[in-house]
Amino acid sequence: MSPSGMPSVDLLCEKITSVLADPATTHGLARTLRAAAKEIELHRYHHASLRAWPSGRIDDKPAKVQIGGGAHRIDGYFNIDLAPPADLLWDIREGIPLQDSCTHEIFSEHFLEHIDYPRSAKSYVQEAHRVLAPGGRIITGVPDAAFALSHYPRPLDASDETIERWYAKRDCLGDINTRLDLVNLVFRDQDDDPTYTPHLWAYDHEKLVQLFTEAGFTTVEPWTFDPAVANPKRRWGSVYVIATK
Repeated sequence: MSPSGMPSVDLLCEKITSVLADPATTHGLARTLRAAAKEIELHRYHHASLRAWPSGRIDDKPAKVQIGGGAHRIDGYFNIDLAPPADLLWDIREGIPLQDSCTHEIFSEHFLEHIDYPRSAKSYVQEAHRVLAPGGRIITGVPDAAFALSHYPRPLDASDETIERWYAKRDCLGDINTRLDLVNLVFRDQDDDPTYTPHLWAYDHEKLVQLFTEAGFTTVEPWTFDPAVANPKRRWGSVYVIATK
């Protein structure tokens, strides 16, 4: 037991594993517990780094920072992510672990839609404004909700390019039966496959402009896709903006 009387994280994880192994566990409870188990894993990564940097600020001042890059690492960028591989394992929902006005560029793509809105999304954008030096910029790419909606209510074709590009290798492929199913996947991808992280909010250009402007960025403009930085696989069906402090 922890000093607060709550079960330790390890004990909690053991209990979740036990309940998930029980064939009597209902589907709804199993989904919830799998999500909890994933958060426990991420909690461990974050707190391992927090023990090293209890102030929540690292000493390094990287000029370029990548947030949530996953396996797509960019040369010359310091990569902060919640799971390996990364230069620093950190839960961005708890803040960006950099000093004030210390970096010149932040890049992220297909990350923002995976954190809750408004609390975590708005906090992240405010933190980006804090850590960027004057004139610094943040480049953000997300699945384009306007793109998904522009095809609705057009009938779904089995050879639809969205299916081919985004979902051909997914377990959910057999459940994409209507155009609205594709819209739902962009807005709230909830596939049971633990390989994929759910979508929690949808964005278009207008929403990104509003989000960054509210946080104090002076300009928010479309970003010209650069495959030397961004993942070429993300170009299709995505919207990118660059916001300047």
